[in-house]
Amino acid sequence: MKLVGIATDSQSGIMPMEAVSMGVTVLPMPFYFGETCYFEGVSITRDEFFTRLKEGEKVSTSQPSPESVMDLWREALKEYEKIVYIPMSSGLSGSYNTAKMLSEDDEFAGRVLVADAGRVATPLRRAIMDAVELRNEGYSAEEIKETIEEYSDKMSIYIAVETLEYLKRGGRVSPATAAIGTLLNIKPVLRLGVGVLDTYRKCRGMKKAKQEMLEAMKRDMEVTYKEYYENGEIFLLAASSADGTTTEEWINEIKTFFPGMEVMCDNLTLGISCHTGEGALGIGCSVKPRRKAKG
Repeated sequence: MKLVGIATDSQSGIMPMEAVSMGVTVLPMPFYFGETCYFEGVSITRDEFFTRLKEGEKVSTSQPSPESVMDLWREALKEYEKIVYIPMSSGLSGSYNTAKMLSEDDEFAGRVLVADAGRVATPLRRAIMDAVELRNEGYSAEEIKETIEEYSDKMSIYIAVETLEYLKRGGRVSPATAAIGTLLNIKPVLRLGVGVLDTYRKCRGMKKAKQEMLEAMKRDMEVTYKEYYENGEIFLLAASSADGTTTEEWINEIKTFFPGMEVMCDNLTLGISCHTGEGALGIGCSVKPRRKAKG
């Protein structure tokens, strides 16, 4: 039996088929169109999701059922002695608190360690990749959990929204603000911190919004994470709910602004896309966890 397994949910952007090649276990996250439940990466395609969103269907997110979480753990524990389960940020969902409570049950106590990475979407994927690397280097489940939580706040991500429609539907902006913003071609730039999604800037046009994000990212790396940046210990991230051409253009803009840096780009998860709609573009960074002596 293998020592340590890594598990997460699909709010990491890691889909079940991809999880196999990464050596992780993924729980598909549920969401609803009306009264019908769908699971990301399993029962609905991205194209269908955005089509239905544009047609005005009401969408809502939900945390997974306790039974589905426990079933995932039981299956993984057939292969691993211990599991580090890293769900989406506790600040954005009750998933973490539910999982933490379930892990204290006699069946899982000491065998399932629930880590709060404080992240969602591409930064969460990066945290999962960090956890896998630590696992492969021989770190224990306890050491992996500690490291992931220690570095949970050492990241940032900005998302420019193409339309105000979905922020209006979610109650983040009023109908009047959305109408005026649309008339003035306002593109909000959102900042996703540890469990918080707030408006960072309001820009006239997507070109200005992208420039604002690039400059904000540069400040974060050169000021907030200066030591890590100078030591080459920064991962540059991107995310998109736009079409392939627009996404590729955005990646090229990032590479031009940060010459010599690799960019890892993901589809923006459906859980976030519920709030942003189609056409959103994001940029982020994550600090590479520094290794400690193994216990």
